[in-house]
Amino acid sequence: MNERAHVFKRCSCQNTTTGHLWGARCPALCEEGHGTWYFSLELPVGRDGHRNRVRRGGFGSRQAAEQARAYLLGEDVDSDRALITTGQWLDLWLDTRTVSFSTHRIYAQHVRDYVKPHLGGVPLRDLTTGRVQAMFTSLTRTVGTGHKPLSPATLRKIRGVLHAALNGAIRRGLIDRNPAHWVELPPARRPKAVVWTDARVAHWQATGERPPVAVWTPAQTATFLDANRGHDLYALYLLVALVGLRRGEAAGLRWCDLDLDNAVLMVSHQVQDHNGRTVICPPKTQASVRAVAMPRVAVTVLRHLRQTQRRRWPDGVPTGFVFAKSRGDPFSPGYLTHTFHRLAANAGVPPIRLHDLRHGAASLTLAAGGELKVVQAMLGHDSIVLTADTYTTVLPCLAHQTAEATAALLLHAAHRTVRKLRSRSRRSRNHYGPRKGRAGGPRPAIRKIAA
Repeated sequence: MNERAHVFKRCSCQNTTTGHLWGARCPALCEEGHGTWYFSLELPVGRDGHRNRVRRGGFGSRQAAEQARAYLLGEDVDSDRALITTGQWLDLWLDTRTVSFSTHRIYAQHVRDYVKPHLGGVPLRDLTTGRVQAMFTSLTRTVGTGHKPLSPATLRKIRGVLHAALNGAIRRGLIDRNPAHWVELPPARRPKAVVWTDARVAHWQATGERPPVAVWTPAQTATFLDANRGHDLYALYLLVALVGLRRGEAAGLRWCDLDLDNAVLMVSHQVQDHNGRTVICPPKTQASVRAVAMPRVAVTVLRHLRQTQRRRWPDGVPTGFVFAKSRGDPFSPGYLTHTFHRLAANAGVPPIRLHDLRHGAASLTLAAGGELKVVQAMLGHDSIVLTADTYTTVLPCLAHQTAEATAALLLHAAHRTVRKLRSRSRRSRNHYGPRKGRAGGPRPAIRKIAA
């Protein structure tokens, strides 16, 4: 760690002569209660190779700033002397998270937009379950993106971030219990993917209403691919549609990860957007590191792409990426999503997310007769339950086949029952002879009554 970290005091007073803020040079800082305390330091170089400078402020005393600095430097924090607020602790906790860039961005957004406005000024030791519950009661009426109330799923994600941060405070001895543990939230249901049937497409065209998660039918997927066969990213979207790669995994593919002779690709890393830069990082989970079998059509398209690139770069792509821009850099995941939406609209197919193309790959594999365990390995999931509950949708063709098979099984059982009854009736007549009426003669036939 860099030992040049230091603690200082500054304020927001303005120099009337220059019009700039005084900051740490304010002559009134020597007065008690004027300004707040800050600290700055440099953490080890991050995975992206850039310096990681940290500056945090708003502490009410030098002692609180020194305690916060000590935490980031790896020293033990004295719980009797710790005077930091909940918001300051959340900032410190975020600075030490070893998660992916996208996950860290989501954590920071939840803390910045939802938690700190309600609990940021509360001393960490004074945080109670009642205050946390009051925050979530207020958040249930908060308008999120799209001018809609926050969904139960978003509320649970916010609580998960706060719960993890407070668990970190418990491990450091700053608090004794987690106030976020007993918070009650509205039930959250994971949305099920639905298929864009003709009726649903007609309803969307008439009302503009669309499901949160939807997948294309095989015909719609084929329409999209045929309409964009000559596009530079055609091979990428084809791989996502056939083998269910994540967008970051597809963007990060290198030619050394492909074995076209054996039709296998290896997912070993991914590409993510981080503060306006495209960075390479490990896959989402350990199960995401996997070998994926490719169909022959994908191999053919990739061979053609390699021949096209060799005309531009005779010695190969300088960076080795399969899907590269003019200078060989990989495409950003955000650009892939934006381009996908534009191409889908031009193709005339109903709207879906790029991630929903991954849903469709799982459903198409099942419809083609693939086993659920094979789909789990293809998608790179840790649990088969996640694959079954979230990433598979029964396509209409598969559901129709299952319904017909069920009806055929039922009709077959009914025919067998009728044959058994008829056979039993014949054996009964042969054993006891012809039935007789009450007068000893043959029993009269029962007259059919017309309805």
